[in-house]
Amino acid sequence: MAEAAGGNKLIRVTGAEAKRIKREALGVPDPVKHRQRVAVPMQRRAPEADTRQRVYRYRCYPTPAQAEQLIKTFGACRWTYNEGLALRDKAWREHRVSFGYAESCRALTGWRNAEGAEWLQEVSSTVLQQALRHLDAAFGRFFSGSKEYPKRKKKGRSRDSATYVRTGFRWVEDPERPGTGLIALAKQSGPLRIRWSRPLPAGVRPVKLTVTRDRAGRFFVSVLVEERIEPLPPVFLRDAGTPKAVGLDLGLTALVTLDDGEKVDHPRLLKKYGTKLADLQRSLHRKKRGSRNREKARQEIARLYALIGDVRRDALDQLTTRLVRENQVLVVEDLAVASLVRSPKGKGRRRKAALNRAILDASWGTLLRLLQYKCAWYGRTLVLVDRFFPSTRRCSACGVIGPKRDLAVRGWSCGGCGAEHDRDVNAARNLRDEGMRLYELVASSLSTGRAMPSMIRASEMPDVMLTA
Repeated sequence: MAEAAGGNKLIRVTGAEAKRIKREALGVPDPVKHRQRVAVPMQRRAPEADTRQRVYRYRCYPTPAQAEQLIKTFGACRWTYNEGLALRDKAWREHRVSFGYAESCRALTGWRNAEGAEWLQEVSSTVLQQALRHLDAAFGRFFSGSKEYPKRKKKGRSRDSATYVRTGFRWVEDPERPGTGLIALAKQSGPLRIRWSRPLPAGVRPVKLTVTRDRAGRFFVSVLVEERIEPLPPVFLRDAGTPKAVGLDLGLTALVTLDDGEKVDHPRLLKKYGTKLADLQRSLHRKKRGSRNREKARQEIARLYALIGDVRRDALDQLTTRLVRENQVLVVEDLAVASLVRSPKGKGRRRKAALNRAILDASWGTLLRLLQYKCAWYGRTLVLVDRFFPSTRRCSACGVIGPKRDLAVRGWSCGGCGAEHDRDVNAARNLRDEGMRLYELVASSLSTGRAMPSMIRASEMPDVMLTA
């Protein structure tokens, strides 16, 4: 049986012919397990009501034997992902046969039993199956149009990670210290030594574990749990039941400017450690490729970058948590960070490259992501104002829109009312007012008893509502 997609598109082979091709040309056996049993639909494990998935990340210190086994596991996951990608690519390009996760798992059994692949037996099969699930999810994102075609993983470039489901690890909670305990991974005799910087929810069993190793050689374990996160009490203004709102203007002179005039300084970590990074990079390029001294220099650079990343994440996490706790509505501009940091070309490319570095150092995308999920957790509302809204040019006192101004102009006076404005504070106030206007429009359109959404994006609102 064959199906044509129409037009000039190629024919996809299905049915008995597809099974024959998979069996004879691709070496994927037919499903024979439990053939004599009555087929029962697989039931997915549904999360409990009113729970959210949350990840807790901890530093772990494996023994030399455990570290060696984990490194083998990382390599096996990378190899399995690449083999699954090559098999699916070959199945479609040469035979026009669609390939899924089930066929990849059957092929995995043959790979593990093949001659010369005994090293795959030293790794838990559930971990390798999760690598194939990640590949299947990557293809799903590609088919939906949100991502590009999956690429091969490369040693030294792709992140070292391995995911363990519930059958791949053992969790024993410490009765004296609830939320902490022992985690023993499959194919390892002893438990991992974990630094419990904060406890897990007491009495909750982890759903999934992901062990990673960064470029600096540090091991981390990310624990996925399902817990009930209690919303924070609503924050209202004193005079009436109006929710307390804050306008946030993201910038480079100040990382965040609030509508009340408060400015959060930009840490400028890449500039702070720029001289040291340059010295280490020059030292690296003087070393012979493949030598131990070059590897030592690379690790020193990786440790410095890890320090920069840790400091940046901690600062952003503390800032966003404070903003979410103190305000009911948070208003920020809907920035397209990927477009702002496009590769510079032509005249002025050096200046544009420096601007790109400053934007990436500010990590606006991470800040917006933190605000988004924290507002969803704690019962707040994040309003994303359209990126073309003239927050900088508009006077927050009288509403007159002035001409465009160069970035070097940090203050200006309104031609309509004569008010003196700080560029960033004025933008934050305009964002707050526009965000509250959108918030009230959505609130008035909701039926009785419905809660406000955790995020309002102006670009997704109907034009009828925006012009009301």
